[in-house]
Amino acid sequence: MKISDLFNILHNSLESQNNGKKISLKNMSLSLGISMRTYQDWKLGNAKPQAASVVIKMLGELDDDEIIRAVRKINKLDDAKDSKT
Repeated sequence: MKISDLFNILHNSLESQNNGKKISLKNMSLSLGISMRTYQDWKLGNAKPQAASVVIKMLGELDDDEIIRAVRKINKLDDAKDSKT
């Protein structure tokens, strides 16, 4: 599987979670804190973040419940960081 496939699957999953409402590249890149061009390049497969494939592989080794726990922990870290700024 290509990294671009992963980004497209995740992007589409986020749209589905949002009742099918489309998420623009601009809005997605803003939420991720990266440039729109960078996100577009990732989605098109023109560039790929090196850590992305490793993170996906690591998540793939976890049970579903453990994935949820890990993601929640990561989100809590992000929330704590955001509240300090």
